[in-house]
Amino acid sequence: MEFFQKAKVVRLRSHHDKYMLAHEDQENVYQDRNGCYDNAKWTVELIENKYSNVIRLKSCYGKYLTASNMPILLKSTGKKVLQTLPKKLSPSVEWEPIRDGVQVKLRTRFGQYLRGNGGLPPWRNTITHDVPHRTATANWVLWDVDIVELMPKQAGHVPKPRPRPTPITPPNRCLDYPITTSDNSSSFSSSPFLDSDHGPLVKIDLRSPPRTPEEQLEYLEDPSPSPVKEGRVIFYDVGNENGEVIDANKGSLFTFKGSSVEELKEKLLEETGLVDILVCCRNPLNAKLYPLLLHLPPSNIDLHVVLVPSSFSGKFS
Repeated sequence: MEFFQKAKVVRLRSHHDKYMLAHEDQENVYQDRNGCYDNAKWTVELIENKYSNVIRLKSCYGKYLTASNMPILLKSTGKKVLQTLPKKLSPSVEWEPIRDGVQVKLRTRFGQYLRGNGGLPPWRNTITHDVPHRTATANWVLWDVDIVELMPKQAGHVPKPRPRPTPITPPNRCLDYPITTSDNSSSFSSSPFLDSDHGPLVKIDLRSPPRTPEEQLEYLEDPSPSPVKEGRVIFYDVGNENGEVIDANKGSLFTFKGSSVEELKEKLLEETGLVDILVCCRNPLNAKLYPLLLHLPPSNIDLHVVLVPSSFSGKFS
């Protein structure tokens, strides 16, 4: 619950590194890698005096994130998650945050979890509420919470004083170093460390990116420059037994921070929901596939792979 106690507006990022967005039709929700849009922002409403650990999430269209009873597909266990504005707020718009390390699960009042789906169409980029039954999809109910805006501070609240930075006094040779003008008419003592208004105070901030909700709140109040993002971008297509790729299975990507082919294969199994695959690359000379078996390219360069079934009947280059 501490993820949301001081938050006014948040963004939710799924296990697939995609943000939950409110659709422009003001009814559906979906996932997208670009979280810069306004419809990726959700206003937090804390439910007080009754269930202190329950929240509501309101989209930029003024509608609530709602767990519906409609199955997303015929005979599937996953139910649709919608935007609604009921006349009377019901338990279907209430979510219980459950902390899991530095991430959070959002549970409905009926024991199901908000889940960002992966795999192939029509499941790709959909959002449902369900109970995960497979180990490969157990992490699909985990969400990262990005705090966009904090709750305004209450009147009379005295902020905790921050420790004053330690003054850094430069060496004497820097203080007394003479600087001569171009016409050699005058000279004076100066130092790049001194400031006539503020004195020799230098603040050095070497903080790492926030990992916990408390660190994230402090980071928003006094931000420091963001570090360079690690990992490489993996572009992947899904082919059939002959290695042919249809347009609907092209153009997927994610950020991969691992270092081995085996780790990449496990991540691809999670992303696609497939069971038994071969990870291949295309030969740039003849466009034929060859299996990726030993090592990934060095220096975290981006990689384009093609996934084919283990029963692949084509010829490798």
